Amino acid sequence: MAWIAAQAADDRKGGDICILKVTAVSYLTDYLVIITGLSKTQVRAIAQGIKDATADHCQRSPVHSEGEGDASWVLLDYGDVMIHVQLPKERQFYNLEAFWGHAERIPFEQEFSLPSR
Repeated sequence: MAWIAAQAADDRKGGDICILKVTAVSYLTDYLVIITGLSKTQVRAIAQGIKDATADHCQRSPVHSEGEGDASWVLLDYGDVMIHVQLPKERQFYNLEAFWGHAERIPFEQEFSLPSR
């Protein structure tokens, strides 16, 4: 599911996509996906694209979501996967990758676009 979210973000031109496997270092979730959007409109579009893709391909909706109104940082919480879509300023300031620096980084490279259903 983390890969589906990352691919959906990439389809919406999300930048600096990072997947972290935090299973060994956190009891809150198994994976974090961190994405940069260059504008509030893009952050919203990326978040919506992820929600659509996870519904279509995983039959799942977020347990909780936050930040879509302001759209400087949108959190989509699926329980085992937490997705953060941030503007560059927020991503740099909060630096989640450094905070979770001891987690395993899963390489993400675009292979293809997700098929539409």
